[in-house]
Amino acid sequence: MFDSVLVANRGEIARRVIRTARQMGIRAVAVYSEADEDLPYVHEADEAIGIGPAQPARSYLDAAAIIAAAAKARAAAVHPGYGFLAENAGFARQVIAAGLTWVGPDPAAIEQMGDKIRARNLMEQAGVPVAPGSREPLTDVTAALAQADLIGYPVMVKAAAGGGGIGMGVAADQADLQAAFATARSRAERFFGSPEILIERCIERARHVEVQILGLADGRVIALGERDCSVQRRHQKVAEETPSPGVSAELRERMLTAAVRAGEVVRYRGAGTVECLVDTEAGSFVFLEMNTRLQVEHPVTELVTGIDLVEQQFLIAAGEPPSFDPDAVSLSGHALELRIYAEDPVRFRPGPGRITEWEEPSGPGVRVDAGYQAGNTVTPFYDPLLAKLCVHGADRDQALARARQAVAQFRVAGPKTNLLFHAELLASAEFAGGDYDTSLVSKLRSS
Repeated sequence: MFDSVLVANRGEIARRVIRTARQMGIRAVAVYSEADEDLPYVHEADEAIGIGPAQPARSYLDAAAIIAAAAKARAAAVHPGYGFLAENAGFARQVIAAGLTWVGPDPAAIEQMGDKIRARNLMEQAGVPVAPGSREPLTDVTAALAQADLIGYPVMVKAAAGGGGIGMGVAADQADLQAAFATARSRAERFFGSPEILIERCIERARHVEVQILGLADGRVIALGERDCSVQRRHQKVAEETPSPGVSAELRERMLTAAVRAGEVVRYRGAGTVECLVDTEAGSFVFLEMNTRLQVEHPVTELVTGIDLVEQQFLIAAGEPPSFDPDAVSLSGHALELRIYAEDPVRFRPGPGRITEWEEPSGPGVRVDAGYQAGNTVTPFYDPLLAKLCVHGADRDQALARARQAVAQFRVAGPKTNLLFHAELLASAEFAGGDYDTSLVSKLRSS
């Protein structure tokens, strides 16, 4: 096991990784931009190094600055967290070339899964279900219209090289497609440096369900259950739960088997997630994409398995066996995660500002992974995620009750937050009943 790790990230995920590193006796090194100097994770690390101005391109996306910081701190490994450079194969190769341990999958696996079209084609060849879609990248709207006619409307339009729902749109006809294609291509070039677009059949009443996998040091790939991520605004997740209330035991088994197969095909090592869309009417699923990193919502899996996923990432990267028996994994109870954002609870627009009050909830089954505290300022430079409110219960009803109480106890003053939205979500009949899909937030906002 390496003796030190640099966490190439910020906020709650940096704090989360630092916590496990210190529990394992690994020296934790933080990096920070000028805007983040006073955040909790900076003070909780064993060492912290400034890497540049607030703009991500000049700090957290500056690979050379991060590797220089690792050399300065004499760190032996780099953990990328999620976002920023976490799924950048070039950065992973630079880390390895610098003689550091990369806490993540092989760069080749990142490349294979980073391109949605390439990943789809690979999964289809491996027998993993995929939705009808384009097998080659599209950069011309005429070709896109022809492809959509073959697939059949409605279709999803998305950046082939991107993620996070950026630029994604639904087209019900040719006019919709022309507009959605222009938007997706523009945003794909802006955010991902590639104009390539993927079109695939849209499942109209779908649940977004993902499977947590671990590629172990000995070559095995195992699944640690699924997470339902269907509560979304602008195609971006807001709340997650496990197990999914919309997945039968038989469908779950098929999804877990397919996810393991997906990991095996790319010889995956470390923590990864296979995302799927579930057709609630047909009782079937299709491969959506694979995230070659730790997910934002990983705590719900930790709560039902008792497995520290960051610890497993460190062990796998060091070539060591897991700290649990892979042949005897059991899931207990139900867990929910609510993402607390600095945004207004109606239109979901960012609302940065100085935090004047911060009081976290507590109690049985309650866990808060926070990136901020009172006195900190939420700036407009980064994703406005403040904290992840996670709860665990013996069953879904108990988890829901604990979540409602925890939301009511969570107090944040200064910036706007979406706590009122979460109270509304937990009170809605659809969510409470478990019979919901990716349209739930739109329905709540239109009612």
